[in-house]
Amino acid sequence: KDGTLAARKVECFSNQGAYASHGHSIVAKAMGSFPQIYPCDNFEGDAYTVFTNRPAAGAMRGYGMPQASFADDSNIDECARALGMDPMDYRDKVIMPKGFVDGFSKNENYYDSFRMCLEKGAEAIDYRRKVQEYAKDTGPVRRGIGLAAFWYNTAVYPISLETSSNRMQLNLDGTVTMQCGETEIGQGADTAYAQMTAEVIGLKSYRDVHVVSCQDTDITPTGLGAYASRQTYVAGFSIRQTGDLLRKKILEYACEVTRQPIQNMDIVNGNIVRVPDGRVLMSLSELAMTAQYNPVHSEHITAESTYTIRNNAYSFGCTFAEVEVDIPMCRVKLVDIINVHDCGRLINPALAEAQVHGGMSMAIGYGLSEQLLFDPKTGRPLNNNLLDYKLSTFMDHPDLRAEFIQNPEPTSPFGTKALGEPPACSGAPAIRNAIYNATGVAINTIPITPHVLFAEFSRAGLIKDEWTKEEK
Repeated sequence: KDGTLAARKVECFSNQGAYASHGHSIVAKAMGSFPQIYPCDNFEGDAYTVFTNRPAAGAMRGYGMPQASFADDSNIDECARALGMDPMDYRDKVIMPKGFVDGFSKNENYYDSFRMCLEKGAEAIDYRRKVQEYAKDTGPVRRGIGLAAFWYNTAVYPISLETSSNRMQLNLDGTVTMQCGETEIGQGADTAYAQMTAEVIGLKSYRDVHVVSCQDTDITPTGLGAYASRQTYVAGFSIRQTGDLLRKKILEYACEVTRQPIQNMDIVNGNIVRVPDGRVLMSLSELAMTAQYNPVHSEHITAESTYTIRNNAYSFGCTFAEVEVDIPMCRVKLVDIINVHDCGRLINPALAEAQVHGGMSMAIGYGLSEQLLFDPKTGRPLNNNLLDYKLSTFMDHPDLRAEFIQNPEPTSPFGTKALGEPPACSGAPAIRNAIYNATGVAINTIPITPHVLFAEFSRAGLIKDEWTKEEK
């Protein structure tokens, strides 16, 4: 009666086409994500994969979490309505608390991140005022505001091995060449790696780091791949470890050249400095040249290491969406949308914001328009072209807003955690819940197209003849 979750049950089904591909693990991850975000003492979950005559379905951004988030947060909104509670207040009551420890992975929630994100998002979109104001709408066009939360684990430990290798070399011009196997695929990982490397070693700028040949497995240290939002988190361990080794070698050689004790020296802005007074003893370029061409003790200063990761980290966040619903025309206008994330410390705020914008755009697309249609008899795609497959465009997007809560992750060498996939998870359920808030109609399928809206509004008795006549 007070809204406490006593028990939860979920069944997940994956249509994986004619071949398994990633189908089994995707639906398993979707099902396995339910117990954490809204925990309760009694949980039952089942995951099923189904073979059909459709094309094989593989991994996509979110890996089962967008589907799970849609079901989970749609259900939570309906629970709140049944209890007569505001959806945000109800989430505040039942969402994962600070100190929560997952029974399987042993991941811990070190901060009250969910509530921080919810409060920041609510303030940014003026949630409290708009909920009260929009509740007065009764005409054919109604406004609504909705929210949805998400969590996302970083990398795949303890389900599978997590390891990362790294190689660094001090160049004659004082720059550093860095190689790692965690591949850049457009998300800006190489820039983040350069920033982390510069920070560890003590270089002037990330521009003094050359990230080379990360895609060439013939010459690059082993990396397990660009997946599971693992790049900066997993690579960070080996970057930190290898950077420390390179620093140690640099300072050891500087000790030999300058006769200064190692503990009296540091590397700052690309220079060897004396700690007590900050005096510059020599630049890294001078040291590298001296080391390479020293006829008595020539040394090419390099370092390489492998780190096996035995940690994982939760990323947290939420989306708030504001919509305007034209009931007789069965149209949804997305007026405003904001994502708030706790992805730990931001290495590069501009790239982080770009990641969020991309995820929000994907969520808008699969939430409102994108749907691959098939001939049920043959499994042949019917709209496998950019005319009939309705990708969202700039005209469908409001201003995309991203906000961050920076709680440094204790298990991470740089305080970072997942950001690549989480932005795609909570947008669609937030839009769905905004439509629910505006109309009182619970829509439990995506994309929420005009055809879906017409069927649901008609079933709910919202399509009125007088409105239809007015539109005509």
